Order: sequence, then structure tokens, then C-alpha cells
Amino acid sequence: MTDVIVVIGAGSIGQAIVRRVAAGKHVLLADIRQENAEAAAKVLFDAGFDVSTATVDVSSRASVHALVEAATKLGEVSGVIHAAGVSPSQASPQTILKVDLYGTALVLEEFGNVIARGGSGVVIASQSGHRLGPLSTEQNALLATTPVEELLSLPMLQLDQIKDSLHAYQISKRGNSLRVMAEAVRWGKRGARVNTISPGIIITPLANDELKGPRGPGYRRMIEVSAARRAGTPDEVGTVGSLLMGPEGAFITGSDFLMDGGVTAAYWFGDLAPK
Repeated sequence: MTDVIVVIGAGSIGQAIVRRVAAGKHVLLADIRQENAEAAAKVLFDAGFDVSTATVDVSSRASVHALVEAATKLGEVSGVIHAAGVSPSQASPQTILKVDLYGTALVLEEFGNVIARGGSGVVIASQSGHRLGPLSTEQNALLATTPVEELLSLPMLQLDQIKDSLHAYQISKRGNSLRVMAEAVRWGKRGARVNTISPGIIITPLANDELKGPRGPGYRRMIEVSAARRAGTPDEVGTVGSLLMGPEGAFITGSDFLMDGGVTAAYWFGDLAPK
């Protein structure tokens, strides 16, 4: 039976992880834009990987379910890399909640139904989830366990509670790590694991746009006062992803890995701390 690794989101980070874990396996590369999926697939194919493509809209259950069916027709789903999402400068609060929060919960549910024994998943969250103030125990539980189709109806996610796109993004990314922790229990019953990575500023085409955009000065300040004093690379995220998805990470599940060069440390306890 063919092992299938599904990558959702054809950007640099998803590609960096899959290059490290998919040798000898079939890669199903899905993106909301077919041209993005095909461009990434060509790079992987030229590097010796067995690849096919699909389109997916993670905010649509029918679309995600169709991707699951396409993957299971190819073989046994042994890995899922969920790297799709929208950023605060790209979308409205409603769209961010629908794609980044609901979409991630949907992917975890649908692929959790088919993930193979010994399989693993990685969800790309964000350092932003670590810069949201503490939530109550009840709010944590709601984000982690509310049935997917009821998630966006939670009072805490209504527009009178969400201040702006950045707040929507922060709560979505906090929700991703909480959801993964809860889903790790369900995936574990199938003998599979799932974790989140919360990257900081990683140099991708999107990040380069952000650095030149209205939030650019803030991002540059983050980099300047961080311990690392630089942005990260997709390959560095790929290294952590390969640990989490491979045999060396067999004891790790339901965890979130913050890798931001020390920006969050500076935010809470250093030069970025709110005065």
C-alpha cells in the first residue's frame, strides 16, 4: 500500500517539511490555487519526489472531504502537513476565523478519521497565538472541543468580541494549538500523533511583502530586539517538522513548538513588553 503525505498549502514552509519526510512516499499537494500547487509540485518532482496536486478550500467541509477521498484513493494517509492560512494584513476578521480557526479544526477532524496507524500530522500555527493574553479554562476548552460546525457560533468569537484582524489571527492561532492538543487524544486512539509548530517571522514571499507593508516597522523591531536578531528560514521550520513527523518524535503528540528566535520572550519579558 502506498504511503501518502498530504500537504495543504503549497508555500515555502509546507514544501520544506515535506522534502524531509516524503522520500519514497506519494505527496498530494493541495492549495486553494491550482497554479500554486502545480508550481510547487514541479519543484518537488524535479527533486525526485512522486507528486500529484489538488485544489482545496479549507473553509469548506465538502472541499476538505473531497481532498480526504482523493488522498485515500492514492493509498494510506501516513502524514498530514497543514500549512494553509491567511494573515492579518490579507483578510477580514471573519475570513481569518473561517480559514485559520474553523478550517484547521475541519482538517484535523476529517484527516483524523483516516490517518494511518503510526501516522503523524503537523499544523503550522504562529507566534501570534503566544502573544494573546491568558484565556479562561472554559474558553480554552471551548476552542479545543466545540464541535467543528458550532465553533464559529461561540460568543467569544463574535465581532463584538473580536477587536480587529490581528486579534482574530491571535485567537485563531491559540485555538489551533488547543485544538491539536484535544485532537491528539482522538488521533492517539488510531495510533497516530499530531502537533503544532508556531513559527515567528520566517522569510517567505508573504513575509517579504509584510516587511514592506504597513506592519513592516513593527516586524523589523521584533527582529531587532529578539535574541536571534534575525528572521527564520523555511528550512529551520522543516527541521522541526521532520522531527515531529519522524521516528525521533514518536513520544511527542499534542504539543506546540514555538520557534520565533526569542520574539515572544522579548514581548513578555524584554524590550517589546507593553509599557
